Amino acid sequence: MKKFLKLTLAVALVLSCSTTFAQKFGRFDIAAVVPNMAEFKEAQTNLEAYGKDLQDQLEQIQVEFNTKLAEYEKNAATYTDSVRQLKESELTQLQQRYQDFSQIAQQDMQKKQQELLAPIYEKANAAVEKIAKEGGFLVVFSTAGDDPASAGLAYFDKEALIDITAQVKKELGVTDAPAQ
Repeated sequence: MKKFLKLTLAVALVLSCSTTFAQKFGRFDIAAVVPNMAEFKEAQTNLEAYGKDLQDQLEQIQVEFNTKLAEYEKNAATYTDSVRQLKESELTQLQQRYQDFSQIAQQDMQKKQQELLAPIYEKANAAVEKIAKEGGFLVVFSTAGDDPASAGLAYFDKEALIDITAQVKKELGVTDAPAQ
């Protein structure tokens, strides 16, 4: 009987605590916030310009290769063996240079993107944290649209979560971009 009484008391305590401390869960659609921030648009512009510069340099290497290849093909019959080997070696080196630069350019683009976007995501996260603390949220899930897999969630009940996307937008001064 004592054991039953203790168990009943424990269950009653747990139930009273769970109703006393209401837990608020929220979500915000990061895909509706970050791309509409002014800083994001500026970062995209800078990233596109940086990418164009890298692409231009890559194209210069390609043009140099194409020019030397055309010269080689045009004059290959007149070259001595040693000159032919030298020209083939130059072409191989240019091809390798193109491939190496292409890989480095991709890595540089990723670094630049991280460099430009990290402060934007930090600002959005700071706004979410501020709103979550002010609103007494226990947890706020970051989602990308209504697809739970996009946020790494196995499941979320859209109706059960309070959507704070509008408040985050307001905090950041973000307005929706017109549909294109």
